[in-house]
Amino acid sequence: MGKASRSKKQRTREETSGWTAAGAARDAHRRRRSTVDLLAGNPFVRAMLMQNVTTRMTELRTVLGRSNVPERGREDVSFAMTLGKQGLGPPWPAGPQQATDWQIGQILKTLREADVCVLSPGAHAAVMAAASTLEPADVVTLDRDNDIHAPIGFVVLPEPVVLVNRGGGISDTVAFGWQFITQHQVLPTSTYPGVQLTTFMDRDGPVQPAEWRMVVAQARANHMPLPPFVPDGMYGLRGDRAAAEKTDADLAAMNAEHRRLNQALNQVARPNTPSDVGEWDGGRIEDVNDDFAARYMFAFWRLASHGTTTIGPVAPRRSSPSPDATTPAAAERDVRVVRLTHQIPAQRTDPESPSRDRVYNRRWPVRMHKVRQWYPSLQEHRVIWRGPYIKGPADAPLVMGEKAYLVD
Repeated sequence: MGKASRSKKQRTREETSGWTAAGAARDAHRRRRSTVDLLAGNPFVRAMLMQNVTTRMTELRTVLGRSNVPERGREDVSFAMTLGKQGLGPPWPAGPQQATDWQIGQILKTLREADVCVLSPGAHAAVMAAASTLEPADVVTLDRDNDIHAPIGFVVLPEPVVLVNRGGGISDTVAFGWQFITQHQVLPTSTYPGVQLTTFMDRDGPVQPAEWRMVVAQARANHMPLPPFVPDGMYGLRGDRAAAEKTDADLAAMNAEHRRLNQALNQVARPNTPSDVGEWDGGRIEDVNDDFAARYMFAFWRLASHGTTTIGPVAPRRSSPSPDATTPAAAERDVRVVRLTHQIPAQRTDPESPSRDRVYNRRWPVRMHKVRQWYPSLQEHRVIWRGPYIKGPADAPLVMGEKAYLVD
């Protein structure tokens, strides 16, 4: 990100990218509606999702076969780590076909019932920056009832995020859908409040290998075109603050265990795959730990709940809206826009420095951290989590690192 001229007013990401809320709302509404129409019964999408389920189950079975999990329980564990976390309870499906049909039904429910949000480029940059500060154990502190503004939702990014998965494949994620579910686990049998998270690729996005173009053309030739939002993967997140009371040592152990599992899965999927998580610089993200979707959406929900971003309707047009529900104006009213909030001057001072005000000329992401919060009604301190959030004045440029500059 280049330096802004001191003599010129800094242009926003919306201005430099040509993004508009009304245009994004119309586009999201149109593509969501088209995806619902084209997804149900589409054999090409079903085949891709079934391949994902088969690959995931095969990798888990291979890794569990080398673990200390009792042999008689490995099949149940592999199902619980995939479908159980996504909200499907036992008895488990007989094969990948049934699992895929269930996933498609869940995806269609999200698309049909969800509130639709479009992210402004500035809000997207803030979420990406905050997500890059998160560890796997941070995501397990998710409190779905307080962190997530709606029990079901669908959010469209202003541009696709290009990801490299553990097998070396490249995809472009352009949307996420979520809904509240109950997770089912085994050994021991238990249930947890959770969130089902689905990622969507951009059919016409920047990643267009020859094989993908061939599939798109073949589907169109068979009068079964792929939807604009192509379902790519489904995840399950715990939503009951499972790690909120853990010690720092416990959290470090959880992070290490997460990485060990994914390193083992990486070796099965693609030998000698590096395990470093790449930071976002506008290019590709090496998602070898398969946790980008969880980190991104956790950051999105947290920034919204902390007031760093604001979710509101599209600004009304000057002309009177048409009563026809199929018009662009009506479509815009069905979509919410997520923007960075405009901070007031008092929010630009440093609350930790009572002796003097500190004014920063940059914004930067603050990592999640524990604090001892005083509760006057209880007359006691309690340990709570804060972050991630974006610190600094709203009109200052966002930097990816944690370095900021003090202006006296």
